[in-house]
Amino acid sequence: MTVDDAALIEQSWRRPDVFAVLYDRYFDEIYRYLAGRLGPHIADDLAAETFLVAFRKRRTYDAARGAVRPWLYGIATKLLAQHRRSETRRLAAFQRAPVDVLADDGPEDRVTTRVAAANAQGRLASALERLSHGDRDVLLLIALADLSYEEVAQVLDIPFGTVGSRLNRARKKLRAALGGTNPMIGGSDG
Repeated sequence: MTVDDAALIEQSWRRPDVFAVLYDRYFDEIYRYLAGRLGPHIADDLAAETFLVAFRKRRTYDAARGAVRPWLYGIATKLLAQHRRSETRRLAAFQRAPVDVLADDGPEDRVTTRVAAANAQGRLASALERLSHGDRDVLLLIALADLSYEEVAQVLDIPFGTVGSRLNRARKKLRAALGGTNPMIGGSDG
């Protein structure tokens, strides 16, 4: 039987090594979320720092407030906020970066695909950069961390309805920046 997260935190008050179970459960997904936002090099440090902060604040964790997972994302998002300038620089670099294409078609199809992808990539990065911090946080917590609306509300300490309105606003802005198309759908289906 798996011990629930809140019980593990409480046990770690007496036996600090128990906290390692939470680290093992959630480190990979916290890392993926941070890497998607800031790149892998910074994510290594921030993911480790997230768990260090959580360990240090484990006595202040309120089990009545909800699960440990959103609490960890909240810590990670606060640490991420301290690195917003790095994120902005990364989005600008993403906008200029070449696109890797894995097409097996002929050379003319690869060129067409590469040009279209580069164009969409630049517009997407630019649009992400123009989103408010709040809208970007909601969008990326859902898209990269795969959190539910309820979990995002807990992470950012905002009302549930605000999550939906911020996500809707962010999606509209991104769609408009991409000319009303979905870059995840190929061809003319967009």
